[in-house]
Amino acid sequence: MSTAAPTTGPGTAAPAAPTSGTGSDRRPHRRLPALPAYSWSSLLYVAPALAFFAVFVLYPIGVSVWYSFYAYDGLTVGTPVGWGNYTAVFTDSGLRAALLHSLVLLFFYSVLPVCAGLLLAGAMSRIRVYGLTVFRAVLFLPQILSSVVVAVAWRNLLAEDGPANSVLRAVGLGRFATSWLGDFQTALPSIGVIGTWVEYGLCMVLFLSGIVSIDRSTYEAARLDGAGPVREFFAITLPALRPQISIALILTITFALRNFDLVWNTTRGGPGTSTTVPSLYVYQDAFNNRMLGRASALAIVLTVVILVVVVAVQLALRERDGSRRRLARPGRPGRKVQS
Repeated sequence: MSTAAPTTGPGTAAPAAPTSGTGSDRRPHRRLPALPAYSWSSLLYVAPALAFFAVFVLYPIGVSVWYSFYAYDGLTVGTPVGWGNYTAVFTDSGLRAALLHSLVLLFFYSVLPVCAGLLLAGAMSRIRVYGLTVFRAVLFLPQILSSVVVAVAWRNLLAEDGPANSVLRAVGLGRFATSWLGDFQTALPSIGVIGTWVEYGLCMVLFLSGIVSIDRSTYEAARLDGAGPVREFFAITLPALRPQISIALILTITFALRNFDLVWNTTRGGPGTSTTVPSLYVYQDAFNNRMLGRASALAIVLTVVILVVVVAVQLALRERDGSRRRLARPGRPGRKVQS
């Protein structure tokens, strides 16, 4: 006996679609695109850069680490001393004073340029005057000048008979005139002022690039709420510039800790040892005292210190991406209530 196939009509329900064993609708399976096969030929594009980095960066670092465990003068056969060079580095009172000088320069080379860059960037982002681009270029000019040129110019400017003291005498402040780079009390701060003048332009440009990327509607909403320029800066601009501030601090702190050319071309570490820095000790031990092992150990220690400071800055100023994603994540749609 044959049975007729069920038909559907206006008064009959359509047959149910087949369902899986779980009882839920099966979602269409999306096939991920196939990843391209790995090709060794792609390494040819980065091979020159890798070779340059290995020869001129990794190899010298490895040789310095090797030399740091020897008493070596560059001419005769080195004598193994184990950790003796590192012990001498940490027990040298002169080196501890040099590290203290570097900490003082951190304030001038990093903190002051970042603060000055923030103020200038915040002001120039609100000012709309003719010739502002030229003014920005002039403020950035110290960053592109040669360090030797900067050192010689400031050495003449701060000389005992230089323009700085001439201005002080002209305005009746001659009692403050002194040899700024030759006095034990003013030599180190004077070098710090030079570093501030060099570095603030870089910070300013970094912060201006960050301010441009901020949504203008945020400022408009703040103005509607009655926020003034100062409130806008601290509530909107400063938090949004966290990545740029991190980069500026890393660059300026690295420059302060490895600074050599400005000190060498202005005071050569004097008067006495009032402006000596660790990089100056590296140069003197390597080329004047012929103590390549100790100079290598000091260079390795200085490199580790810079890396530790850079990592600390990155951790302190890292973006709270997880919390921001949670705040920005749209809410899940609620379930529909069937009536």
